[in-house]
Amino acid sequence: MPSVQDWKSQITEEEGGSPLARRPVDDSAEMDITPMIDITFLLLIFFLVASIPDPNTATDLAPARNGKGVSPQTATIITVGERGGPGPPLVYLGDGKSGTPLPDDPDLQEQQIREAVEQGFYRKAKMTVIIKAERNLPYKEVYRIEAAANSVEGIKMYQAVLESD
Repeated sequence: MPSVQDWKSQITEEEGGSPLARRPVDDSAEMDITPMIDITFLLLIFFLVASIPDPNTATDLAPARNGKGVSPQTATIITVGERGGPGPPLVYLGDGKSGTPLPDDPDLQEQQIREAVEQGFYRKAKMTVIIKAERNLPYKEVYRIEAAANSVEGIKMYQAVLESD
């Protein structure tokens, strides 16, 4: 078995120089940026997934400066008011917060809203729906009611804001 000295002397004889001589560095080598691109896409995906907004937060909408007048005689009006405590908002079929509100169950509310809009649309030729909501209500509640009313095809949807006292 050859010793380490034998290997060193053999390398020295073949290369014609010192056994510790380094090879010249090739400066034309290009850097592979594939791992950096992978990390960039992973970070992009992470921030997209991590920044999904919470639907339970209230959104402040810009106040309307101009509006188109809608006749209440040709519209089905739904009024949405604050409860004054925990729980879903109070929903009234009609103009103002008079009478008894709809039940608190969201499914029953949606069903009764859809029936009222259909009755106004098909029987009384009320082509529009006006949703009057108090200013401090979360938009998700107004949107839920709007979606229930919008399930009837052919209507036009309008929103109004009630000033809360």
